[in-house]
Amino acid sequence: MSALIREYRPEDDQAVVELSLRAWAPVFASIERALGRDIFDRLYGDWRKHQEQSVRDSVTSDGMRVWVAEGERGVIGFAAAKPDCKRRIGEVWMLAVDPDHQRAGVGAVLTEFATDWLRDAGMTVAMVETGGDPGHGPARRVYEKAGYTGFPVVRYFKAL
Repeated sequence: MSALIREYRPEDDQAVVELSLRAWAPVFASIERALGRDIFDRLYGDWRKHQEQSVRDSVTSDGMRVWVAEGERGVIGFAAAKPDCKRRIGEVWMLAVDPDHQRAGVGAVLTEFATDWLRDAGMTVAMVETGGDPGHGPARRVYEKAGYTGFPVVRYFKAL
């Protein structure tokens, strides 16, 4: 992987949002297939607008640390992590890699970077949450390779 990991800057905003939407398009398609259109629409509406706002909220959230992976042509990935100092649990909150740069180790390096920062910040446990659907398969592989242990959780949905 030939990318520089550096702190997120406000001028990275649009690049981070755009690469995230490209990266997560297959994930949201998988979620829609798993939940069905009715529940998916109730949860996300226009998933692109929903996720764009989630990214922007995350990168500006108090206590959140955000890093970008920068390649030859600009930002190619990002990771956000947040510590819970009371419980000493840190969470890798968000991770995305531009599809053109996936499977090149960028996600692994960002995950390791965020995990190391959480350790250095005094956390005794790091966690990351991802989906069990096929669209989240690549994310699960990244986290497992980084040494995270999966814990199965089942979440049920019902349209009301």
